Amino acid sequence: MLPLRVIDLGRKGYAETLELQRRLCVERAAPDHRLDDVLLLVEHEPVITLGRTTQATSLPLTPEAITRQGVGVHEVERGGDVTWHGPGQLVGYPIVDLRRMREDLHWYLRTLEDALIDALESLGIPADRNPGYTGVWTAGRKIASMGVHVKRWVTLHGFALNVVNDLSGFDLIVPCGIQQVVMTTVAEELGGAEPPGQLFARTRAAVVTSLGRALQREPLGNQSTSAGVQ
Repeated sequence: MLPLRVIDLGRKGYAETLELQRRLCVERAAPDHRLDDVLLLVEHEPVITLGRTTQATSLPLTPEAITRQGVGVHEVERGGDVTWHGPGQLVGYPIVDLRRMREDLHWYLRTLEDALIDALESLGIPADRNPGYTGVWTAGRKIASMGVHVKRWVTLHGFALNVVNDLSGFDLIVPCGIQQVVMTTVAEELGGAEPPGQLFARTRAAVVTSLGRALQREPLGNQSTSAGVQ
């Protein structure tokens, strides 16, 4: 299998991570590129992102009011509505060339969902899709959100899996524009007995394994930015 270079950024701000995504996407799409497919993993400081289909009703507060609470707000090119990111949530940004897989965005989204479903089930959490919605659910509760964008068939943006994060950040928005949605985390579904750091590491490993399998790529370790991507 072709490689999938896994780069764990640790905790990093949203704006600088977005800039990195966009740069890697351009490099990956170049005809003379030397870059493998990449998976960026990150925990963000509290931030709300607005996708292309964000509705006014999805933001009970104005962006200015949200910012005054110390939470960043960014309008981005990904599909989907509004979502929240913060510490304890595993965010993944695959920068992959669909020209070498399948030039089908619907297939790609379903593949990301399949990978997260597989990873959650390996952790002991039964998960599935919710017909009519993008993302991953368990027992009617939403545990993962996703929204993607492609440029010359190279992907950016990706998924956010709630692992050990405080869910109160979602109270600032109507998550993904879905009224009365109930959010959950891996920790809540497993009873909260496992130490957060240990559970986060175990979840991250499961996601990397499942995503590599779903994309038919061989993950290459969890390299940090010191490995060469700045």
